[in-house]
Amino acid sequence: MEHVEDGCPAEKWLLSSDERGNPATDLDRRHADGAAWSRGNLVRPLIDGVDYFRRLRDELAGIGEGDQIYLAAWIGDPAERLDGSGHSIGGMLVRALEAGAAVHGLFWCPYVDARKDFVPENDSFVTLLQSLGGEAVFDQRVRAVGCHHQKYIVIRRPGRPDTDVAFVGGLDPCASRRDDPGHPGDPQVQASIAGVFGDQPAWHDAHLEVRGPAVADVEHCFRERWNDSAALRRKPLLWLYERIRGSRGETVELPPQQPPPPRCGGHVVQLLRTYPSKLPPYPFAPHGERSVARGYRKALGNARRFVYVEDQFLWSPMVAEVFAEALRREPELRLVAVLPDGPDKDGVVQVATSDVAHREALDELYAAGGDRVQVYELENSEGLPVYVHSKVCVVDDEWAAVGSANLNRRSWTYDSELTAAVVDEGTGGDRPFAAELRLRLWREHLGRSEDDDEDLVDPLRGMEVLRRASEALEDWRNSARTEPRPRGHLRIHPRPAPSVARKVWARPTARALIDPDGRPRAMRRQNRL
Repeated sequence: MEHVEDGCPAEKWLLSSDERGNPATDLDRRHADGAAWSRGNLVRPLIDGVDYFRRLRDELAGIGEGDQIYLAAWIGDPAERLDGSGHSIGGMLVRALEAGAAVHGLFWCPYVDARKDFVPENDSFVTLLQSLGGEAVFDQRVRAVGCHHQKYIVIRRPGRPDTDVAFVGGLDPCASRRDDPGHPGDPQVQASIAGVFGDQPAWHDAHLEVRGPAVADVEHCFRERWNDSAALRRKPLLWLYERIRGSRGETVELPPQQPPPPRCGGHVVQLLRTYPSKLPPYPFAPHGERSVARGYRKALGNARRFVYVEDQFLWSPMVAEVFAEALRREPELRLVAVLPDGPDKDGVVQVATSDVAHREALDELYAAGGDRVQVYELENSEGLPVYVHSKVCVVDDEWAAVGSANLNRRSWTYDSELTAAVVDEGTGGDRPFAAELRLRLWREHLGRSEDDDEDLVDPLRGMEVLRRASEALEDWRNSARTEPRPRGHLRIHPRPAPSVARKVWARPTARALIDPDGRPRAMRRQNRL
């Protein structure tokens, strides 16, 4: 039994150490109170890249001698600007190194890279940091078609622990991410998506700023990965390339970990992870970890009124079944989802596999919930689609999750992921964090100002507001457009209609390559998480 103080709803919503299902990790055991989460945190939502990058810039500007920075990224581009004044993420980290800070970075390295250059942005970032005395490596300790998808930055200041901070969520420090609530797009465009969503793709995303003891939990996740004794490389040619150019291909010992920062707020934070079962195994997760999936399943098992999700890839029958089970169990439960209008790739295989799996997932949800299910996509004021990259879930305005994990089998079992689940300590007072997060997102999607949410506070009433706004935009689009465009970004999301021929080959392709299963074989056979 986890230790829970009176009035705190953590036990209801969050996983116990046993429920996490990974006894090899020290993540939970490191807590003095024996809980599988940390209390006394202050969490702030950062919606869209402009908000996140501005906060990251401000924190990096205050870095001094002896401070420590830990960075994990799927893709990191040192040239990506954090504001409109030319402050780049690479430049800010160079300043940190020059000021005497320690910088450590983990950057994913794929086995197979269709661009033939093993992610040039990551290569540039690793080279830059190593050349100036930072410690940064390519991390290929993944399954063959898997990736390290975690996205977080930890800043520790040994002399000022009350200023320690962690940024966790769905945003990588790279091009196309620095968009704002109006969604004009980032002037710096990620090459692989240029043209798919326009010349300057609009991009919606979410991240968290975390202060308090949970900062040390995020750092612990970094240390577990960093200290993995398995070889960083499994590609001989890449290993030889690094030896020739003099890059360091192994990790060095990290500075001793500082005590957790002091409590500073009323938020309980639990870190949920995905790690696959693989060879050689992760020492901190020898059979993998699927606490992201388990965390969602527990939260949805407690859902009574509504569930709100934003996600890039709601296209897995495994995930849809967990949501559908909740809809079948609770006849009054409602589900609202905001998704992109299509995948961020335009290749035949990517589109076909996405359409087939996405159709199956939506069919299951509608079969379980009928008109209690509302699914939307976003467009900006120019009529261009907004790519929804956020990974957000809010349940009953009590439990919220923001992180790197998508709603597909890959993110729940195969790739490495990090998501933060947040609940309030039950002390009363202001709106719960989950409610504030939902309202912040709904105001943006409706094109409203910060204080214009009276009709959204009750989520069921707010869902009707979302429906009417989406219908108004659809009516305007189908009209002569003589009237001004209705404000807001919400459009009704149609179900894909793949042909029978596409289903024949796309379904097995999706399950084998696009949305693979990283569970141990025994769990697959028993269909357990």
